[in-house]
Amino acid sequence: MKKIALITGATSGIGKATAERLAKDGFDIIITGRRKEKLQELESLLQKEYKAEVLSLEFDVRNYAEVEKHLGNLSERWKNIDVLVNNAGLAVGLNSIQEGVVDDWERMIDTNIKGLLYVTRIISPVMVSRKSGHIINIGSIASREVYVNGGVYCATKHAVKALSEGMRLDMVNYGIKVTLVCPGAAETEFSLVRFKGDGSRADKVYDGFVPLTADDVADAISYAVSAPDHVDVQDILLMAKAQASATVFHKE
Repeated sequence: MKKIALITGATSGIGKATAERLAKDGFDIIITGRRKEKLQELESLLQKEYKAEVLSLEFDVRNYAEVEKHLGNLSERWKNIDVLVNNAGLAVGLNSIQEGVVDDWERMIDTNIKGLLYVTRIISPVMVSRKSGHIINIGSIASREVYVNGGVYCATKHAVKALSEGMRLDMVNYGIKVTLVCPGAAETEFSLVRFKGDGSRADKVYDGFVPLTADDVADAISYAVSAPDHVDVQDILLMAKAQASATVFHKE
């Protein structure tokens, strides 16, 4: 039987690309997300293109009861997850703390931190019992740097870095690998969500340079997952050639 990978936030961007890449690498796939039609489209693609068996689960990682309902009662066929990719996350708004929108803060904290914790809390005990598994947490350049008007988003991604380090300490005695993958500017739905559907503003983020793609990040995840059993690729910072830091770019 093939290994199983679970990818949260799989309906677009890095999550979707990772599901495709791991299916190509020979995994059967569990995909989660909030958009039913997108999940169905991806399920069909993975089955037809990569001959993968696929389980689609529609729920919001911010809701612990839903996480427990869908992931805490997996069948024998699906419960032994080998790779968990905690990808679900978002940035909403670009405001100073003093002008921040509390609803934006709560969406980021609930998704980026609490959602990651909820999913990991349900999945990791099975990995511990099997003494095998690999957890991939998607961080950001914002896991390492803070930039103007991005304080709360950066705080959530700093938390992902700290949680990754804590997981590794907690699980090292059980043979579980933990990898933090930190992309820089990647052209996905990220900026469209941050600017609440303002496509023209989102597009300007990537003007003048070639950003990362979702496939670039999926390649890095595949590299970490495919390392020999005794190797844990613990930390990956992945940037476009034109990006030197969170805010320094060479643009034509």
